[in-house]
Amino acid sequence: MNRLPQGALAIVPAVFAMALTDAIIKQWSAGISLWQIWVLRSLVVLPILWVLARGRVRVAGAGWVAVRSLALILMYLTMYPALAFIDMSVAGAAFYTAPFFIVALSALFLGQRISLSQGVAILLGFAGLLLIVRPFGLAFTPVVILPVAAAFFYACSAVVTNARCLTMTPVVMGFWLNVAFLGLGGLALLAIRAGLSPAGMDFPFLLAGWRPMALQDWCVIGVLALLMVGVAIGVAMAYQSPQTAVIATLEYCYMIFAILWGFVFFGDVPDLWTVLGMVLIAIGGCAALLVRPGRALEAKA
Repeated sequence: MNRLPQGALAIVPAVFAMALTDAIIKQWSAGISLWQIWVLRSLVVLPILWVLARGRVRVAGAGWVAVRSLALILMYLTMYPALAFIDMSVAGAAFYTAPFFIVALSALFLGQRISLSQGVAILLGFAGLLLIVRPFGLAFTPVVILPVAAAFFYACSAVVTNARCLTMTPVVMGFWLNVAFLGLGGLALLAIRAGLSPAGMDFPFLLAGWRPMALQDWCVIGVLALLMVGVAIGVAMAYQSPQTAVIATLEYCYMIFAILWGFVFFGDVPDLWTVLGMVLIAIGGCAALLVRPGRALEAKA
């Protein structure tokens, strides 16, 4: 069965939910730690995914599922802290340099040559990133590098999904990702409770321990859990498509949704340079993914 239409229909709602999740996390980041969010959300999500998987959550390629989960955890650990300091539109544009990393990683590990057209597209996207970051301007903040790092880790997860996880169901991959969230979140909370967090740092989103939950907080956790189910299944399903490049280009819808939710939640409106940078990144990313690549090499084992 051709998985491309199915993947295309999965990725747009997934990035919509992803942008909404990021907005909620950004708004909530001053009140509760990321670790507590991960633990509580996973405790809600895991039973849902278990039922959807009918209890069949064992996988033959557990090692690759673990690598994929690690890449996604690193993505969130670099993306979410940045949201506390920069606008969603800026973070979203920096994050969607991911297609350039997908092209590069495909060349390194899947044996695909980078064509001249793809090289030009990557440079175009880099120019767009510079317009957004403005590294030599007075308003520059190094925090914007974090979403770029998140883009790299996301690209790693996308390449692993397409190359090594095609036989695994999206529900099962989502289940084990949330097991990883639960385990890491629990360990982090225990470490903070034991006094192992860095001294002299005031960043509750990463360094605060467990705090009591009000009814409103539980409602937010419920919303985040439902969004997480949609994102986990949608992204995994989409990247099982045989045409990863087409799926990745559709992910640029995230930048539109990020502007929408940034305005709705925080009243953020991107400036002209940011909009121009987003356009260049979108054009460069689509070109890098969709132009005809160089002659393929023998795939590396």
